[in-house]
Amino acid sequence: MCICVDCHWVGDCQAYHAVERQHGAPHLNADPGFAPSQPRIHVQVRDLPGGQVGVEWDVRACASFQADPGRWQRLRPGLAVPA
Repeated sequence: MCICVDCHWVGDCQAYHAVERQHGAPHLNADPGFAPSQPRIHVQVRDLPGGQVGVEWDVRACASFQADPGRWQRLRPGLAVPA
């Protein structure tokens, strides 16, 4: 799971914006201004039914991570947290 969902910077982060783009997810911010330090993005290729292939992108570490549990959920109330 992406650590960004519990990070203070998620709503203005360029790394999370890139992850949203790769997932085809709506952006929290169309023009994020925060450039995180040393984000580590884990990319996993998965086999899907019907011979399809999927790609999962998650930020697993980041020097700028600032814990703010539930931050993503407060920005998108009522929506399921991305898994």
